[in-house]
Amino acid sequence: MEQQAVITTKDLSKRYASHGPFALKDLNITIHEGEVFGFLGPNGAGKSTTIRTLLNFIQPTSGSATILGLDIVKDSLKIRHRIGYLSGDFAAYEKMNGKQFLAYMADLQKPKKKTYVDELVHMFQFSSNKRIGDLSKGNRQKLGIIQAFMHQPELLILDEPTDGLDPLMQEAFYKLVTDTKKQGTTFFISSHNLAEVRKICDRVAIIKEGKLVSQSTISDLAVEASQTFDITFAGKAPLAELRKLKKTKLTSNADGSVSLHVHGELSPLFALLAKHDVQHLATKELNLEEEFMRYYEKRTS
Repeated sequence: MEQQAVITTKDLSKRYASHGPFALKDLNITIHEGEVFGFLGPNGAGKSTTIRTLLNFIQPTSGSATILGLDIVKDSLKIRHRIGYLSGDFAAYEKMNGKQFLAYMADLQKPKKKTYVDELVHMFQFSSNKRIGDLSKGNRQKLGIIQAFMHQPELLILDEPTDGLDPLMQEAFYKLVTDTKKQGTTFFISSHNLAEVRKICDRVAIIKEGKLVSQSTISDLAVEASQTFDITFAGKAPLAELRKLKKTKLTSNADGSVSLHVHGELSPLFALLAKHDVQHLATKELNLEEEFMRYYEKRTS
């Protein structure tokens, strides 16, 4: 069965001045029902501009897009009734406390499940009796996440959702996304953190200076990533053989061991090692943050 498209853009573009540079240029993406889609790029790459254009907070200069089959400009009000949204600079009424704000949001749009708000408050250990103006950045972010999820919408559009959260609350957010996805909810999540996106996303798009430079599944991106092995041989290291391996970078260490940086397939390395007496073999965990920067620079240079 073919997956239904939840977000589709066609040459979507935005520039803020009539003759100025494009903040977003010819974006073409399709996000399917039940998919967690990561939108990656450093600050200033065009992620927030894309989201604001999709939500018709700013109108596109050219091109078009649909959300849930509805036109983002003509049907923006209908769209907002069916989605949850967290802005990258979430702000709320500072004189209200969290409980009052969430009650106000529930009055605007009745949640499908009455107890779900309380479940989210408990999940994020949110102090709902505190005045919003007195909350820390992390606690304001918790409130933003709760208000986005509380109506159990069909689509969630989240701009840097874990910004300001401590590691424990980040893990709570990842679990919430995973659990909510199982109910068929679709996610569009902007981030500059590849390691974070790797945990929860099915696919990722990479954007630079307003232009889409790549789309990939997380698993395909990981395959392209490099892995580092520190190897100590019982005798002299077979440097000549190691240097013949494709897609590897060899470093000889002062203690007689070698470090190998390998891109892609590992079978040739292990076949070579099986022929020699290896005393010690250690692997370093993939650093996809570094890999993202390598990938980003390679594709956009």
